[in-house]
Amino acid sequence: MSTASPAYRACALIPTYENPTTVGEVVRAVAGHLPQIILVDDGSSAAGRDVCAGLAAEGLVTLVRQERNQGKGAAVMNGMALAHELGFTHAFQIDGDSQHDIAAVPGFLSASRERPRDMVLGYPVYDETVPSARRWGRRLTNFWVGIEVGRSAKVTDAMIGFRVYPVLAALASGTKARRMDFDVELLVRMVRMGLGVVNLPVSVRYLAAEEGGVSHYRPFVDNLRLSVMHTRLCVSGSLAWVSRRLWGGNQ
Repeated sequence: MSTASPAYRACALIPTYENPTTVGEVVRAVAGHLPQIILVDDGSSAAGRDVCAGLAAEGLVTLVRQERNQGKGAAVMNGMALAHELGFTHAFQIDGDSQHDIAAVPGFLSASRERPRDMVLGYPVYDETVPSARRWGRRLTNFWVGIEVGRSAKVTDAMIGFRVYPVLAALASGTKARRMDFDVELLVRMVRMGLGVVNLPVSVRYLAAEEGGVSHYRPFVDNLRLSVMHTRLCVSGSLAWVSRRLWGGNQ
């Protein structure tokens, strides 16, 4: 029986929620580099739903429609499950808000093909549009992630939604987060599973409201959710460390 790894096959995975102005632009730009696209509409209202349906009708995407908003994490994991069913080994996850430089896609795919067992993570190169609160919040999260995975993992940024994942590893990660905390927990769990990390830069621009910029970030609720997640990950990591020290386990 052959134990060879399946041939590398990547798709794009785009979660979207209420991005009617930007998601079409993202899909068309990504399609120039990676034509196989899974678009997951996470319960958008009529305007966003119609744009997504139109992209599917044009044959640009395979559309998954979640009837109610379940969070980015649920959208990505449902998209991952479909990617696996369709035979894709890797998923290039990019957000539908048009903040990221799509020209970076080929470099990320090239790095992923060279190291297919690992994750390729973007780290943001900001322009003057970045809100200061986002910059400080990101620094705090990156500090905690450094504790949760260890400095040897060399994770430059833990939050950006511009990444290439091995699909089976993502599905096996046991990630519980489903909203703003999802990107961080999935990364931590996959590093703990033994996956390596490739860090690559990507330019990030925050769009103004008149450009279609939409923020779903809720400072109190999302920071609380991140705090709970970091507590959970630190506790589970500490327990696993104690178990290895006492019993030599592999937890």
